[in-house]
Amino acid sequence: MSDSGDFLHKTHVVLFPSAGMGHLTPFLRLAALLVSQNHCPLTLTLITTHPTVSLAESSLITRFLSAFPDRVTELDFHLLPLDPSTAKSTDPFFVRFEAIRRSAYLLTPLLSSLSPPPSAIIFDISLISPVILAVESLPFHLPAYVLVTTSARMLSLFASYHKLASSLTELTDDGVLEIPGISPPISKSSIPPLLLNPNSFFSSLFLDDGPKLKNLNGILINSFEELEAEALGALNGGKVTTADGLPPIFSVGPFVPCEFEKLQGDVGDGDRLKRWLDEQPDGSVVYVSFGSRTALSTKQIGEVGEGLVRSGVRFLWVVKEKLVDREEEDEGNLIKVKGTGVVVRRWVEQGEILGHKAVGGFVSHCGWNSVVEAVWNGVRVLAWPLNGDQKVNAEVVVRSGVGIWDKTWGWGGGDRIVVKGQMIADKIRELMESEDPRVEAERVGVEAKRATGAGGGREKMFKQLIENWKKQHA
Repeated sequence: MSDSGDFLHKTHVVLFPSAGMGHLTPFLRLAALLVSQNHCPLTLTLITTHPTVSLAESSLITRFLSAFPDRVTELDFHLLPLDPSTAKSTDPFFVRFEAIRRSAYLLTPLLSSLSPPPSAIIFDISLISPVILAVESLPFHLPAYVLVTTSARMLSLFASYHKLASSLTELTDDGVLEIPGISPPISKSSIPPLLLNPNSFFSSLFLDDGPKLKNLNGILINSFEELEAEALGALNGGKVTTADGLPPIFSVGPFVPCEFEKLQGDVGDGDRLKRWLDEQPDGSVVYVSFGSRTALSTKQIGEVGEGLVRSGVRFLWVVKEKLVDREEEDEGNLIKVKGTGVVVRRWVEQGEILGHKAVGGFVSHCGWNSVVEAVWNGVRVLAWPLNGDQKVNAEVVVRSGVGIWDKTWGWGGGDRIVVKGQMIADKIRELMESEDPRVEAERVGVEAKRATGAGGGREKMFKQLIENWKKQHA
């Protein structure tokens, strides 16, 4: 029997995130949770791709590595150059997804060189096919897991897309996609537009990777029973993919902001924001943010501003005008607006804002990290999904009772529909005055904390995972 010191060196987990803060942040939160498992110490290797797409990504990685210098090792992964003219998308984050997938075969010698040999690898769900090939080329067996950075409801679509893709073309605009075990069915209008285009990069990714889920040893997801009991049950119960089956689903959420995420030395705007919030009545402020990737059009920004002022509700609004934040690094403007609200043009510590007692509502794009952070803090949500999986996530928000959603607002960005200020004002007032979402958000928030506490669901999931990894060196 090995002693604890020897075991510390034996149980070695590799993590491989993909591009974008929406994918990187949950990976680093998972890593922080893993190194904090005192009952069973682990060492981690974090594979970091170079260069990153955004300043926010590189900054967060640096802070994470500084927080765990003795428990986490960085493994640099330099990508093969990708000619943008051959890429299937012009979006810088999608181009990076593609570059990582094309370079993944280079992982085999990197993983072979690690000492001690890894006990498991956890990688991003967008990298399944190429990473599985790299892992299968190793001279030793390496258990492979993915981390799902979206909802269980969206995972059900991912897992079944290869079987249902042909039927999507037959759906009417108001039709629904029936997935076994998933109720209600997913509206066609909620399916990411790229998945309705058979020639898109993401359609090919879903078609390639969905069938290979069965080759994994497990799937980790940033969710929990109280929020998505039905979808998690359907996935784990074999209802979604009866024929092929899925590996075990480990609901290890909710992930919440960690200490390393705080911006060091941010004593200017951060302190001003906190002081302003401290001066507001409990539950009176609506927080408005559309995430790290969503840049609204100039027209839509103007309408949001008008809607916030017309609503009469105190607000804290984070404005993002560019897709990639490298160009914004010198823009640290914070402007007070007529005493009723604050506009911020920079990265903020969203977890701290949502956790402040003055914040009672959240106008959100429904990126999954944002949904989970709102739920954790018991804050009700006005869903305004704009891209990707966000409408499917908004369906979770509404079904769980923690928020509201006006489905007529459509997708955002570019020259698409511009939602008028008066409509925004009306919905914000509805959110802040509605009792049912407030009560339900508070209830689910309590359950979220129970899931992460001693003896809760997350602890049980981690114990099971670590026992599996220990067997790798038995």
